Amino acid sequence: MINSRRKFLRLAGGFTATAALVPLWACGDGNGEPRTEGEAIREEEDRTATGDLTAFGIQLYTLRDMMPTDPKGTLKQIADMGYTQIEGYEGNQGLFWGMEPQEWKDYLDELGLTMVSTHCNINENFAEKAEQVASIGVDYLICSYIGPQDGKAGWDAVIEKFNECGRICAEHGIRFAYHNHAYSFEEVDGIVPQAYLMDNTDDTVDYEMDIYWVVTGGADPIEWLNKYPNKWTLCHVKDRKKGATAEEHEASVDLGTGSIDFPKVLAAAEEQGMEYYILEQEDYENSTPLKSAAAGAKYLAEFTFA
Repeated sequence: MINSRRKFLRLAGGFTATAALVPLWACGDGNGEPRTEGEAIREEEDRTATGDLTAFGIQLYTLRDMMPTDPKGTLKQIADMGYTQIEGYEGNQGLFWGMEPQEWKDYLDELGLTMVSTHCNINENFAEKAEQVASIGVDYLICSYIGPQDGKAGWDAVIEKFNECGRICAEHGIRFAYHNHAYSFEEVDGIVPQAYLMDNTDDTVDYEMDIYWVVTGGADPIEWLNKYPNKWTLCHVKDRKKGATAEEHEASVDLGTGSIDFPKVLAAAEEQGMEYYILEQEDYENSTPLKSAAAGAKYLAEFTFA
């Protein structure tokens, strides 16, 4: 197994793999109570994972239709599938889904989950968010989207903003990162915005590679990983539908069924200092968010580098 270079590794040991979904009515917990779907998945194939990833997580946006109505139940399902890490996002109920930060962390601890990062609105109460997530041991605050900018001057302003966010996070002992989309690989005013950002932000700013959006933007994720070692510290492991055109932006599919060669890409990521591997999926053709999350957990539990 390849040794990880993650700076903030929180978990040593194996994972429980997941397998195909089984009907909930066919399963009990030994006390006459029905198992959750996640428990049924896990217990159908009750063994320790043999893959190369020591830990892996899920971006909660994958289950965005469930989180607002039942955050605790959704987190329980995630834990039952074998995930041990989560990445949050900021919805109408805030970063902690209506809970106080410590209450949120205590519940995650009960489930064996660690919140390693969260996406957030960087334009509102950013310093307060940094203080809150730092207080419960979250490593990263992440800008999930900044949008295409009006030329080089627009990207200069983004650089200034990101450096400010990085400094605020550093003051609280955490890190700031930017999550790319396809637009940052499209040349404007003689620059490629993604490279311009990475060349000009200071050492307090890291990057989360959404592998799907790199590919959708016509770029090679391995080339970008090698060009900026130790700067891509988190990644979204999100597959892209086979045969999808460049114009098709909504084409994510279950891990391992699409066109991205993750064994090669993630091997390069591991070599270049990747810390966190986080599943995200936004489309669920012939599936459901929960089934796709379970399929992703199984894939990552058994995953091996090329």
